[in-house]
Amino acid sequence: MSLISILPWVAVFAIMYFLMIRPQQKRMKQHRDMLAAVKKNDVAVTSGGVIGKVVKVEDSEIELEIASGVRVKVVKSMLSEVRSNNPKPAND
Repeated sequence: MSLISILPWVAVFAIMYFLMIRPQQKRMKQHRDMLAAVKKNDVAVTSGGVIGKVVKVEDSEIELEIASGVRVKVVKSMLSEVRSNNPKPAND
């Protein structure tokens, strides 16, 4: 009797793990790896939508050049995307 009443809770937890928790952990790992790979001359996009060229990389901050001669410091964890500076050919 008690096994039958516990089984639905185990099933709900398993479904929650595979549909919510595991994908979120995967996204967090990808974001952490992306932040670790940021290097000078990459193009970075902040979570606020600012796009700039990485000029300087420190442990927890980066310096972006958002216009000619205009540099801002950004906390690394606030980056949403990092684009390498190697453009791909158009139709290849």
